[in-house]
Amino acid sequence: MLGLSRFFAKNQSASFLRAAAPIVAAVNKVSDELAGSSDEAVRARLAEIRARAVESGAAREADLPAVFALVREASRRTLRQPHFDVQLIGGLALLRGKIAEMRTGEGKTLVATLPATFHALSGKGVQVVTVNDYLARRDAAWMGQVYHYLGLTVGVVTSGGAYRYDPSHVEKKEDAERDVAGSFKVFYDYLRPVSKHEAYACDITYVTNNELGFDYLRDNTAYDASQIVQRGHHYAIIDEVDSILIDEARTPLIISGPSGDSQMLYERFAGIVRGMKEGEDYTVDEKQKAVQITEAGIHKAETALGLENIYTEGGVK
Repeated sequence: MLGLSRFFAKNQSASFLRAAAPIVAAVNKVSDELAGSSDEAVRARLAEIRARAVESGAAREADLPAVFALVREASRRTLRQPHFDVQLIGGLALLRGKIAEMRTGEGKTLVATLPATFHALSGKGVQVVTVNDYLARRDAAWMGQVYHYLGLTVGVVTSGGAYRYDPSHVEKKEDAERDVAGSFKVFYDYLRPVSKHEAYACDITYVTNNELGFDYLRDNTAYDASQIVQRGHHYAIIDEVDSILIDEARTPLIISGPSGDSQMLYERFAGIVRGMKEGEDYTVDEKQKAVQITEAGIHKAETALGLENIYTEGGVK
């Protein structure tokens, strides 16, 4: 446990580490039990926990040590990188909604697999949010091996497209190109192009902060449910949290569409409004400096425009 306090604020580290110690011990105990288990037995154990989580709507706290141990075992068998105790504690911190500060090389990408798997078991979806397309693809292709071993699906959403982790999918490129580009080329291997809806439907989705934000805005301005790509926001892990929630958050995300002939409507609406009465067709909130049209006002506008519903797509012409 030496050196663990540097991951947490000094006034919180002692109590958190005391609470984490028995959980880490329990994980280590289950890990010892799993060491001699077959691949099928490991997957079956997680499937059993997953079935309970789906039925109850969330993974049980009592299953936490087993889930962490199963993820560690999957990582040992696929990446040859079992989680150290300090990484278990980092994963527990994220699971508890805390910020875990880790230096480059200390394995934060691997740490994220622990809480991501735990919350993904409910079937409600998990988003791992990162700062750029490269990291989203890299981490999904890298950690996808662990998730795939456990029977979980992995999606990727970037500005360049959406993908799903598929170990049978390999980009058809010449070896000479790979030699020139180096290891960066492999981050398209095992990532099969899919729709955004399919990528977000995966158990775990790696996504850039900008794409997550823009897709949220687009979903909330969609005219039809079939146009919505995100399935909800159950749990998210944010990489580079200071950058995403502070630095990047200073720049607003703005979406826009073609104006069409809407500028021609101003005079028509101005004429309709002149015939409306305050208190009957609209109300004025002086404090909020806002005007709210009433049902009677909406009906009057629809009658003047010859429409059945002013809010339908393309209703106003």
